[in-house]
Amino acid sequence: MAKTLLFFTIIPLLFTISLSSANPNPTPSEAHRELIKYGFPIGLLPQNVNGYALNKTSGNFVVSLGATCKITLPPDNYLATYSKKITGKIVENRIAELDGISVRAFFKWWGITGIRSSGENLVFEVGMVTAKYPSKNFDESLECEGKKHSSS
Repeated sequence: MAKTLLFFTIIPLLFTISLSSANPNPTPSEAHRELIKYGFPIGLLPQNVNGYALNKTSGNFVVSLGATCKITLPPDNYLATYSKKITGKIVENRIAELDGISVRAFFKWWGITGIRSSGENLVFEVGMVTAKYPSKNFDESLECEGKKHSSS
């Protein structure tokens, strides 16, 4: 009886452990968690964040990526490029003085200079021009295109 009870206790535990380790989505980096604290979805940054620095007094930040990165952004499939280093200033629901993210639209590359979180939407600023997209389109952090998954 004790062996049977032990069997029925260990099997569900092993099943739970195997399910939790099979999660294909990596844990968000500290930089991704900071985005959430300021009212933004994690999908504004790609998965390959190597590090970041944030001055909580001024809001100035630096995000380091392992390499430059290209991602196709939802919902309109705009191609975005991320530099190895992204800088800006973040406060609640607003990123300003953004440098290091560009998007291709209308046959030209445009630098995204700011992002505002406005209710259920994100408002992207490209100089004096803005574009509004649902925040839910950026709920997941995407992997850079052309990168292979590591097996470790």
